[in-house]
Amino acid sequence: MMRPMKLGGEQIMFGQGCLEHIKTLKGKRAVVVTGGSSMKKSGILQKVVDYLAEAGIESRIFSGVEPDPSFSTVKKGAEAMLEFNPDIIIGLGGGSAMDAAKAMWVFYEHPELKSIQDILPPNTLPKMRQKAILVCIPSTSGTASEVSRSFVITDDETHTKIGYGNMELVPDIAISDPEVTLTMPPGITAETGMDAMTHAVEALVSRRANYVSDILVRAAIKDIVEYLPKAYREGSNIEYREKMINASMIAGLAFTNVSLGIVHSMAHTLGSVFGISHGLADAVLLPYVMKFNSQDEKAKNTYDDAAKVVGADNLIDVVEKLNSSVGIPEALKELIPDRDAYYAKLDVMADMALRDGCTKTNPIIPTTEQLKELFIKAYNGTK
Repeated sequence: MMRPMKLGGEQIMFGQGCLEHIKTLKGKRAVVVTGGSSMKKSGILQKVVDYLAEAGIESRIFSGVEPDPSFSTVKKGAEAMLEFNPDIIIGLGGGSAMDAAKAMWVFYEHPELKSIQDILPPNTLPKMRQKAILVCIPSTSGTASEVSRSFVITDDETHTKIGYGNMELVPDIAISDPEVTLTMPPGITAETGMDAMTHAVEALVSRRANYVSDILVRAAIKDIVEYLPKAYREGSNIEYREKMINASMIAGLAFTNVSLGIVHSMAHTLGSVFGISHGLADAVLLPYVMKFNSQDEKAKNTYDDAAKVVGADNLIDVVEKLNSSVGIPEALKELIPDRDAYYAKLDVMADMALRDGCTKTNPIIPTTEQLKELFIKAYNGTK
């Protein structure tokens, strides 16, 4: 039976200039959660603060969220919120900043919770929105955390990435203004754009895929194939940035409802074990997993049919050419040169990926040995 769908929170804003929607927010105090200095340098952070002031909302900034945010950062943010008592929490930045804002929101609303394990099964997420609403403003076109039910937080001690999802965590307001993404450097544009492509392609063949998700991901695939190389080459072009942030958003609307597959399971694992950035790991792994999934006739036919959207016969070829056009390496050995260290972790990585929540919706549920083989193929490449 199909699961109920939730396509975003209360409001989804997109298009040039929609950042001004902040001026319509109702509240007294807001905490803006952001990463390093890019949003400050670009002037976007100040714009957000100024728009909040125009709305009569006092604001404080929690900055310094690292890539792959740690639980200790989440706790610090929640403690800062408990001191300030905001009724609006804003995640401004890439997936890390938005994920951290979501997790901070949980521990701000419920300070009785002490660890991520307190909400993992068999435990449940307590009722949210008792203190604050959540607004997310992406600065990259890839993670779609602004419309997703999930966050990924890194355990400080084990360095393991812990993913959590609940429809209660879909942000109340998503503001996807392409202006916010204009300062993305080419490398981040490529990695996050291929993260969005992976969301679309994995949702396309998910065991939970349905009529609505199919429409969304096919539109996302079409625009990403056309506009990611353009945004990569001409990052200051607002039209290209708008196409990409919108494509990322609709891919997110799809995957947060129908889930993903083993590209994400393996990418989460590579991030935990070797610190490979998520979008980059997704990009390298995607063609290898598509070839593996093509052993399933339904998945192969779905890939082939979707390729027609971009005027091609083979979607794997399309993905490989897209990777090449934006400077993505063909194999993991280019990112992890220590072959012995990589091979020594194969058993650990295969087991970790098998237990990842995304594995259960892959078209083929792999064995541990099949995952090991995929990790080896993706490491050595095909050339």
